[in-house]
Amino acid sequence: MESKKIRAEILVSGLVQGVGYRYFVQRNALALGLTGYVKNLYTGEVFAVVEGKEYLVEDLIAKMKIGPQRSDVRRIKISREEYKGEFRTFEIRY
Repeated sequence: MESKKIRAEILVSGLVQGVGYRYFVQRNALALGLTGYVKNLYTGEVFAVVEGKEYLVEDLIAKMKIGPQRSDVRRIKISREEYKGEFRTFEIRY
């Protein structure tokens, strides 16, 4: 099945800092073969930019809605955009 590639910018609110959320996102993104980055914001939210095949990006978003064990995801805002191919891997940014 050929799936088009997309880019998604994702803003996650709730208890998502200090609970391993970024590492959870990175581990899952790399396992799915996605590229981009995830970082904490000073607002207490987590922001991610993800690129890859659309169905794989949607799979990661579904996992991000649940999060790791100690997290409590309250809200997730997703902006789907044109694929740019600007990343080589998936990293945690500081």
